Amino acid sequence: MTPPSSAGVEDILARLVGFKTLSRTDNVDLIDWVCAFLEPLGARFLRVPGAEAGRYNLLASIGPDTPGGIVLSGHSDVVPVEGQPWSTDPFCLTEHEDRLYGRGSSDMKGFLACMLVAARHAAALPGLRHPLHLAFSYDEEIGCVGVRSLLDTLQARGFQARGCVIGEPTGLRAVSGHKGKLAGCVTCHGLAAHSANPGLGCNAIGLGAAMVRAVEGLQEEIRQSSGQDPSYEVPYDTMQVGVIRGGVALNIVPDLCEIGFEMRLLPDHDPAPWLDRLQREADALCAGTPHARIALGVTNSYPGLHTQENAPFLQTVMQITGDRTPARIGFGTEGGLFRTMLDLPVVVCGPGSIDRAHKADEYITRAELHDGVAFTRALVAQLV
Repeated sequence: MTPPSSAGVEDILARLVGFKTLSRTDNVDLIDWVCAFLEPLGARFLRVPGAEAGRYNLLASIGPDTPGGIVLSGHSDVVPVEGQPWSTDPFCLTEHEDRLYGRGSSDMKGFLACMLVAARHAAALPGLRHPLHLAFSYDEEIGCVGVRSLLDTLQARGFQARGCVIGEPTGLRAVSGHKGKLAGCVTCHGLAAHSANPGLGCNAIGLGAAMVRAVEGLQEEIRQSSGQDPSYEVPYDTMQVGVIRGGVALNIVPDLCEIGFEMRLLPDHDPAPWLDRLQREADALCAGTPHARIALGVTNSYPGLHTQENAPFLQTVMQITGDRTPARIGFGTEGGLFRTMLDLPVVVCGPGSIDRAHKADEYITRAELHDGVAFTRALVAQLV
């Protein structure tokens, strides 16, 4: 069904929240609905499928097919709700005391709704000299995975634009930088044996414990190293273990232990020296331990973002938001990928609060949502 062209931003958000677009699941119904909303506005579509069936990226463009446009970008996926004590149905937008509750209302379907209202506004403007581009991605919440196929396609086509706004919830504060992320795995191999004589085996969990201590030691070195940026709440790179799996039974010396770790890196910081250090720690541990083998691998990474403060596009966004200086954030976005793959100046700025994201009873206020509409309309005015 084609959505009504007169639908308000709250109605649009309600429809978007109603799509259960959890990460690692289909988003095709949401993408179909967005296309149905935008088609009567004369939008041009680039629909890029992911490797997984039912998952799509979408770039919708309104206005002339020329460079100099502005990209508004957001991810369609949301995090799971299992185990969270929601007071309302998380996939039915519910209003209470000016708050609009629902999974993704702040992170970040609120901005997607503002994008669609901005598209309707742009289509109604006479004399639009530059295009408005709307980018919808999938599987952002598991490491900015889905958007890469869209960016690969745009890069191959020589896509150009004036700049990109990633609408993650920043309270409509203009953000010019964030850390990147690297996720890795340390796989410790030992030798199984009966626990009655553990000396006949090699305990992989013991190897893993030593590697956890190695990570903690490297984190302390990183904390004391140079190259810090005081504009971030945590001004240095971080490295920590988040997951450990190992062992089958108490009476078996474990022969396998897997350790998941991550690094949060200041923009343009190279993780290679620290990964090399960790590998040397592993090699040294194995050299003195029979039957021990430790493998280190990177499972996912995305770059940080750093937009120069004198960048004209950043200055334009700050004039709209009224910020005197841009902010920095610790959490990651797709902005670093847009910057590195398309060479675009990127600003992270959107309605709502990241402090409400990924929690039970996530919400955005009605006032925040309408401020987001005003913000995207002001960006559209730059295209006339």
